[in-house]
Amino acid sequence: MTALKEFERLEATGLWRPNQAEQRREVVVSLGDATLTITDVPGRVLAHWSIAAVVRSNGTALPAIFHPDGDPDETLELAEDEAEMINGIDRLLRAIEKRRPNPGKLRLLLSVAVIVGTTAAAVMWAPGALKDYAVKVVPPVKRAEIGVDLLKHMSRVTGQPCMTKDARPALQKLATRILGPGRDDTVIVVPDGVAEATHLPGGIVVLNKSVIEDFEDPDVPAGFILVEDTHAKIHDPLASVLDHAGLMASARLVTTGQLPGEALSAYAEHLLTQPKPELDETTLIDAFGAAKLHSTPYAYAKDITGESTLALIEADPMADQPSQDVLSDGDWLRLQGICGTP
Repeated sequence: MTALKEFERLEATGLWRPNQAEQRREVVVSLGDATLTITDVPGRVLAHWSIAAVVRSNGTALPAIFHPDGDPDETLELAEDEAEMINGIDRLLRAIEKRRPNPGKLRLLLSVAVIVGTTAAAVMWAPGALKDYAVKVVPPVKRAEIGVDLLKHMSRVTGQPCMTKDARPALQKLATRILGPGRDDTVIVVPDGVAEATHLPGGIVVLNKSVIEDFEDPDVPAGFILVEDTHAKIHDPLASVLDHAGLMASARLVTTGQLPGEALSAYAEHLLTQPKPELDETTLIDAFGAAKLHSTPYAYAKDITGESTLALIEADPMADQPSQDVLSDGDWLRLQGICGTP
């Protein structure tokens, strides 16, 4: 799915460079629901850009040059013959811009008043209430932007996301099967750093490649995706970010729509080193049942002896019937080579 309703899939070729010190390289650009995904020709992911944070730096001139907001050194150049992608991005940027307040003196005065008022409220108001308010008012596009920014900070430990060209459709099918339509680009596979799986704001689920490569059943990564999504529905990942970042980060998010980079970096480190709270077994069994997915493969992947996950094995909601197809054998084999190791 894409952010443009008339396109199920929209891709283009372009020239990308991560910074001024490196040469431009040919890439494939894919428009998703909330992000632009930039991959090299073999299909490895090079970058994820939040659509809400994309800037076109040369107006209507061609070739079109885009960069992430605040990072003009990283650029994406699209030639004139990629008009569909250029026009699509421009339409989205105009729509996003229309929703933003118009700049001017009144806006400045209002912003100062809001900052002063929020600061005063922060002193008197319980930090938890300010965080709860921030969680309620942040829109889905901003959540996705925060999730993509976190992924960038995590990549120093995890490495760049894996995505071979052949594996991409298989991963999208797996994501859609478990998470539903419109979520096909929200599952990310990384080579290292993540203990099995985790989740980020914006509906992003991150899997360690071992969850795919070390098992022979696609129900295993499907189970990890389902569990992380269930976690996110119960424990809002944006709330977790703000709990860790502190009161002033919540105030800044409410007043400016931004989180400090240092707060995101610190939370990324925390996320990769601290265990998540466990979900109760009844909640997990209900989730597996609703997804029509066996819980037993996931249970044995978590504990090869089955001792600590016995309830998920004994109460498998699909024990007496086959799961609805997760992936075909061919798609599963392609997915197992997602990090270039078939």
